[in-house]
Amino acid sequence: MQGSTAILVYLLPGERENQMVVSAGNETRTGLGGDGGRLHLDFLPVHLTCCSCSNPGYFQPETMNWHFSLLFLLGTLASVCSQFNFYPLEELSSDVGIQVFNQIVKAKPQDNVVVSPHGIASVLGVLQLGADGKTKKQLTTMMRYSVNGVGKALKKINRLIVSKKNKDIVTIANAVFAKSGFKMEVPFVTRNKEVFQCSVKSVDFEDPNTACDSINQWVKNETRGMIDQVVAPDDIDSLTRLVLVNAVYFKGLWKSRFRPENTKKRPFYGADGKTYQVPMLSQLSIFRCGTTSTPNELWYNIIELPYHGEMISMLIALPTENTTPLSAIIPHISTKTIGSWMTTMVAKRVQVILPKFTAVAETDLKDPLKALGITDMFDESKSNFAKITRTEGLHVSHVLQKTKIEVSEDGTKASAATTAILIARSSPPWFIVDRPFVFFIRHNPTGTILFMGQINKP
Repeated sequence: MQGSTAILVYLLPGERENQMVVSAGNETRTGLGGDGGRLHLDFLPVHLTCCSCSNPGYFQPETMNWHFSLLFLLGTLASVCSQFNFYPLEELSSDVGIQVFNQIVKAKPQDNVVVSPHGIASVLGVLQLGADGKTKKQLTTMMRYSVNGVGKALKKINRLIVSKKNKDIVTIANAVFAKSGFKMEVPFVTRNKEVFQCSVKSVDFEDPNTACDSINQWVKNETRGMIDQVVAPDDIDSLTRLVLVNAVYFKGLWKSRFRPENTKKRPFYGADGKTYQVPMLSQLSIFRCGTTSTPNELWYNIIELPYHGEMISMLIALPTENTTPLSAIIPHISTKTIGSWMTTMVAKRVQVILPKFTAVAETDLKDPLKALGITDMFDESKSNFAKITRTEGLHVSHVLQKTKIEVSEDGTKASAATTAILIARSSPPWFIVDRPFVFFIRHNPTGTILFMGQINKP
C-alpha cells in the first residue's frame, strides 16, 4: 500500500512592524536545515502574500519587494503529554487531523476522502510557530498544545516514526522554498529547524515555471515518485515569497501477504447505491479483530492488518449492518477510540476479503479549519504572522492537501470525541469489506495516525 499528501497554504498582505530576521539566499545560513525524515508523502503547500518594507538583520535571499506570497506543503507531528492537556501528544496531534477529516466527509459523504492527520498537524504546527496574538491563540486552542512547549517531544516522536526499527519504510522531509530577498525572523527559522528539521532553499518566484519545477522535483524525490506535482505555475506569482513543503512517505509490506492468485473480481456496494465489480484481495489467516459500537449503539466491525515490521498497522472499521451509513460511524472515532480497539481486539482465524484500490484526493482545508475555529489566519485584516516576518503582513488564502494511497497484494504505499463502547464479542469467520469503510494507518508505538481515509468506491 502506498499514499501521499500535499497541503498548499496561501498568505496575503497586511502591515507588520520591523524586527530581526534571517535570509534565505543561496549563500546565507539556512535557518531550517536538517536531515528531514521521509514518510510516504504528505504535503502542505502554503501560499502567502503581503506588503513589505526592507529591514536589515533578517534572513533573506537577496532584496525585499512590497508584496509576497507564501506556499506551504507539510505534514508531521506526534505524541507526549502537553502542558495544556493530559492526553498524549500523539493523540492530540492526530486528533486535529481526524477533526479536519470529519469536516471534509460531512461535505463529501459519497466521495473517497484520504488525508494525513500527521501532515495536517505539522502544517498547523509550523504556522503556530509563526503566528502571534489571536491567530496563535486559535491555533493553540485547536491543537491543545504549544509547539514551543513540546518541541523536544515532537522531535523524539518523529525519530521513532522514521526509525529503522520499523522495518517498513517511513520517511519525513520538510523544506522551505524562499524567494531571494525574503526576510524571516531568526527565531522562526531556528525553531523550525529544531522541531521540524526544515531546510531552506532559494528559488526565483518571478519565474513560476522554474520555481514549480524545483518544488515538484523535490516532492517527487521525497515521495519516491508517488506525487509528481503539487504546485502549478498558476499557484505562484510575483507576490509569492515562501513555499513550505512537507513530504511524508510510507511503504509497508503486509505481515501476511495476499496471494495474487486469490484476487478476484467481486461486488462492492458503493455509497451511491450502485454495485461495482472490483478486484478483491483474499486470504485466510489470523488477525486481531472485534466488534464495537458508538454510544448510540451503532455497531461496526474492526480489524487490524499489520505490516511486516509490526510497528505500523492498517485498521479498518466497517458498519456491521449494510443499512448503517459510514457517516453515522466516523464522527465517533478518535485516537482514544482507536486506542481502545487496540486493547480489546482478539486474535482469530479470519477469512479477509479487501478491495485492491488506489485513491487520490485533493482537498481545500480552508473551510474545514474555519469550521473548527481557526478563522483569523484567513482574514487579511485579522491575521497575525509577525513571528514569520515583521516587515510584511500575511494571511492564509488557501490550505490545499493532495493525498494518494495504493493498496495491493504486497502491501501499502502512502505519502502523505466520542469514545466507542468496545466489547469482546465473537468475530465472524469472514471479514468482507464489500461496502464503504474507513481505514487508518497507525504507528503503534506512538499511536500517531499517519494516514486515514473514507472509501466509498474503490
